[in-house]
Amino acid sequence: MSTISFESLCLKDDDCPSPARPRDEEDEFDTDLDFDEKEESNKEATIAEVYLQACRLVGVVPVSYFIRNHDSPTMTLTHYGLGHLGCKALAIALVTDMHINTLELANNHIEAEGAEYLVEMLRANFTIQHLDLSNNYLQSAGAEHVAKLLMDNISLKSLKLSGNGFTDDDAKYFADSFLINSKIKELDLSYNTFCGKGGEHLGQMLANNEGLEVLDLSWNHLRMKGGVALCAGLKVNMMLKHLDLSWNGFGNEGALAMGEALKFNNTLVQLNLNNNRLTNEGVGMLCRGLEFNDTLRVLLLAYNSVTVEGALALVNVVKNTPKTALEEINICNVLVNENFVHLLEATCQEHPGLDVQYGGVGGFIAKKPPKRVDPMKVIQDYLDQQKLRLWDFFRNIDKDGTMRVPVADFRKAVQQSSIPLDRYQIEELIQRLDRDRTGMVDYRGLADTRKQMMRDHRRQLRKVESRQKKEKHKSDRILKTFQKAVEAVTPHSSMVISPGAAKDDASGPQPFSATPLSSWHHIVMSNSGRYSVTNLSNEHFSLPMLGGPASYRPTSSLATHSYSQPNLLGDSPRSAPSKSVSAQGVRSDPEMSHSKLSPTADHLTRSRPALNAKQPEVKAKTKKVKKKKTKKQVEKGSKNPTHTVK
Repeated sequence: MSTISFESLCLKDDDCPSPARPRDEEDEFDTDLDFDEKEESNKEATIAEVYLQACRLVGVVPVSYFIRNHDSPTMTLTHYGLGHLGCKALAIALVTDMHINTLELANNHIEAEGAEYLVEMLRANFTIQHLDLSNNYLQSAGAEHVAKLLMDNISLKSLKLSGNGFTDDDAKYFADSFLINSKIKELDLSYNTFCGKGGEHLGQMLANNEGLEVLDLSWNHLRMKGGVALCAGLKVNMMLKHLDLSWNGFGNEGALAMGEALKFNNTLVQLNLNNNRLTNEGVGMLCRGLEFNDTLRVLLLAYNSVTVEGALALVNVVKNTPKTALEEINICNVLVNENFVHLLEATCQEHPGLDVQYGGVGGFIAKKPPKRVDPMKVIQDYLDQQKLRLWDFFRNIDKDGTMRVPVADFRKAVQQSSIPLDRYQIEELIQRLDRDRTGMVDYRGLADTRKQMMRDHRRQLRKVESRQKKEKHKSDRILKTFQKAVEAVTPHSSMVISPGAAKDDASGPQPFSATPLSSWHHIVMSNSGRYSVTNLSNEHFSLPMLGGPASYRPTSSLATHSYSQPNLLGDSPRSAPSKSVSAQGVRSDPEMSHSKLSPTADHLTRSRPALNAKQPEVKAKTKKVKKKKTKKQVEKGSKNPTHTVK
């Protein structure tokens, strides 16, 4: 690969208009030197023209977003697929740029060659302070170019190199460059492949660097060996404040080394050890270092193999260490018990700024939490009762009057006040006022809470009303569909007209209701030859006496009798007083099946056609039975002629 110099980035005078004009042309515009605004606009137009000419020169399509926003302080060109040639055209345009201080080029596949163009550009450009080159396949060659940049550049403050395939050997480049560079404050090397040897180089970088404050090494392969070496460098580091080591598989050995480092480190504020295969034993080793540390505020231990025993150890450390600065502990996957909850409540009384995030109480993780009052409404009601302004309440903690206070100070002030808020409501309030997790609460959101709550209340009422209307329409449709289905499946021949609302009214006809026979009752033949009535509904039904005594007379009052069954037999000739009466009040006769069923002349009975349809079948059966009996008697007589002679 041919070497690239700064001169190779500049275009020739005949290819595009140069920002440096000849002397004779400058003399022509001497009269315009007093108009600063016009000169600035000409300079901006020149940068856009340089970029267009550079794109024609290297043969790439210009990015219209850059042309429209080249005067913006933040240039976001992520996911544009620039490649190394597009990166070269961009570097040519940015050589003399004085506006952009944040350049984001993540996921553009610029590779090592594109990184080399950017390095050459940054040697002349001292305006860019934040550079993002994540997911660009830089690999080892690109790491070498970036290391050279870090040795020369003094303007960059943050550098993101996540997901570029760096290995253990590449870590040495960064260790050597950060031995010299102390201007970089934030470095992101996550999603690479640093292992044990890479951890040793990075540990040396932490031990020797005096400017780095934020370091992200998450999603690497440091494991136990690399973690121990990194913690050795952290032990003597005096500048680092935020360290992310999540998803590195430290194990308990790495936790032991981290505990030893925390005994001596007095600058680290936030430590992320999520998903590092830690157990209760590793948490105990970590707690030994927390007993001597007075600067760490945020400790993240989520998604480790920690149980309630490790959770109790963490809370006990906070309770038993008066000088601890811990404000947030995240063990969101740990299921705790009631003892932990009681211990946490007692600890929060001594350390009101403490916030512990756990998974839930054992056996009740799926239980619906109790409904709590909106904390913003509680604060507004409290201020109204005390006749205070929002500024009066936060005056002691907001000295500058910016209406922005740290989360810990805000939590402590609310807990120490007489506002009736519990710990859960305070955390909900903090999450709403600090949505981006910046560590600063902007309590200006409480100023217009009253109007917002009224709007939310009206919106909620509209939702409830709309939901009730939908449910009512749905139930009406279901009832109509059910009624149509009942009418469709009920045959007209099996309908019995029965009196409806039984009221004695001589002024008009009596109301009747149509119901199927099957919903009234069934007559079932028992083994003893008796009839039994099985009532299938909740209504009261009465059957007339079949073949009863002459004293039985049905009354004519419609209000006292429900004629659900026609009088099958009025005064049956076969009925005798000696016949037994069933429990339902109906006389049973073994030979009743052979009797002729004739409908009565009762004018209230409306089911005669249905009963008459079954009568021919009954008659045919009785005749056949009689014929069979006569034939059998004749045959017996023919077989015994001597008996007939006698």
